[in-house]
Amino acid sequence: MSSDATVRIGGASGYWGDTASGPRQLAERGGLDFMVFDYLAEATMAVLAKARARDSEKGYATDFIDLAMRPLLARLMTDGVRVVANAGGVNLEAARKALEAVARDLGVAVKIATVEGDDLLGRAEAFRGLLRPIDPAAPLPERLASLNAYLGAFPIARALDAGAQIVLTGRCVDSALILGPLIHAFGWGERDYDLLAQGSLCGHLLECGAQATGGNFTDWRDTEAGWADMGFPIAEVSADGGFVMTKPEGTGGAVTRLTVAEQLVYEIGDPAAYLLPDVICDFRAVTLTQAGPDRVLVEGAKGLAPPPTVKVTATYFDGFASRGASAIVGVESHAKAGHMARAILAKAEASVAATGLAPFSDTRLDVLSGADEDPSDNRPRWGSSVFRLAVTHESARGAELFAREFTGAGLSMSPGITPLQQGRPSVSPLIRVASFLLDKAEVSADVRCGGEAVATMVFEGPYGGARADAAPQDDPAGAAWDGEETSLLTLAVARSGDKGNDANIGVIARDPALLPAIRAQLTPQRVGALFGAERVERYDLPGIAGLNFVLRDVLGGGGPGSLHLDPLAKTFAQRLLALTLRAPSGAAKA
Repeated sequence: MSSDATVRIGGASGYWGDTASGPRQLAERGGLDFMVFDYLAEATMAVLAKARARDSEKGYATDFIDLAMRPLLARLMTDGVRVVANAGGVNLEAARKALEAVARDLGVAVKIATVEGDDLLGRAEAFRGLLRPIDPAAPLPERLASLNAYLGAFPIARALDAGAQIVLTGRCVDSALILGPLIHAFGWGERDYDLLAQGSLCGHLLECGAQATGGNFTDWRDTEAGWADMGFPIAEVSADGGFVMTKPEGTGGAVTRLTVAEQLVYEIGDPAAYLLPDVICDFRAVTLTQAGPDRVLVEGAKGLAPPPTVKVTATYFDGFASRGASAIVGVESHAKAGHMARAILAKAEASVAATGLAPFSDTRLDVLSGADEDPSDNRPRWGSSVFRLAVTHESARGAELFAREFTGAGLSMSPGITPLQQGRPSVSPLIRVASFLLDKAEVSADVRCGGEAVATMVFEGPYGGARADAAPQDDPAGAAWDGEETSLLTLAVARSGDKGNDANIGVIARDPALLPAIRAQLTPQRVGALFGAERVERYDLPGIAGLNFVLRDVLGGGGPGSLHLDPLAKTFAQRLLALTLRAPSGAAKA
């Protein structure tokens, strides 16, 4: 490919369950060279492991086969669009066979490649002394549902080099799905660290679908008119690593400095040391420049030699869970909801004890309340509350007793109650997630294309580490911000997410001139107090006028094993934006 050529890559899916309109929109209006599908959050791995446990032919992202490839495969192959997807989940072989069956049904000739080697479950016992827990309190469990290493981008590039039109992977780093095609297109090498960092940043911005183009955006009023046809992200990438974020013309959403910045800070931890198998990225100097309507130029990522380890994620069964929710409407709805939930739990605990079972291993109560906000008529206003009660137990029987008592309280407690599910709350196996580090020497990737072995690829050095100055900075000496008090929302936008049991909140100043005032007042201590977090780390992203907060151990274990109402920290940013700060004198507010 010539040095002045660009590659157009579209992010068609941000998770398993994402709308089918994304790939259709990009196929019809994207003008793409590559279409990429990301399905595998850590929570999704747990769901897929559960599916494989029930049926050995399951455990892959069926949406990719049924909702994307079956309706679009013929068009994509005719248009020369190459596809990369981590739809293999925990059953890559079953995914490949399902895709081949669809191609036969449609009469479409397609060359399919697979990248294998992430599935380590069969070697789990051999790794017991080698896997190092990221959380020291979470050693490798005895009985595993899955064990998968996060592979990198070079095996994907090798599959494309071999002529693959579709590349299927299991667990790999999300951004590698995009970096792989860029390595293939531009011939980037393993030591082109700055290019690999830029390509990884491009992947990070595309991997969550419409979340980069105005979806989940703080200023939702700016994009609400287009929600029914949200544009999915496209990156126009040059050989020097610079790229423009955009979306199909005429679609909803927006591509601006702030929409892209929100996705940039999403779940990145330390922006000076974003660890990936192929490179350590430093995003602190990244700049975002509005280059036209719905076009943002992204530059400035730096890279270092990658770490000597890969991340490995395990899922395992740990008892059973049941969750129930009901709404209560009327005067004192909040008080009634809380009292009823506590009474249900007390009855369930007594029922479990009477049966001779062990107590519940964990419980969680959340009550959400609000007023009727509809001002359209003269009806009297009333309150409404939702209570959600969740338990875990070592046995299915214990969880079932909770479900019975939850339903049985419908006629004996609060007035004005209506259930939010049909029938009793369900009981399901509880799957937890634990993450580890493993030396790269223990992992390899087998690339197969069109049924033939192409290569066995291993990680090779040199290896590096985080930048010496990557630790959080101290607070500045402070200044007298003498403007009026206002909410953080008027000064900044924000986005939050999870990393295991940790929450991540990124904050970007609406105007870079506001960043010193925000930084001086939005201290780790103040953020920690809001969320009940004992350990909070703050990192700086001066290139985008941003801050990133990491709140340790606040999600009840995180992911599918947590009973928290928000185990993925999706609401944390909106809660933070309600904080009151003092603005600089004369500062413009949103």
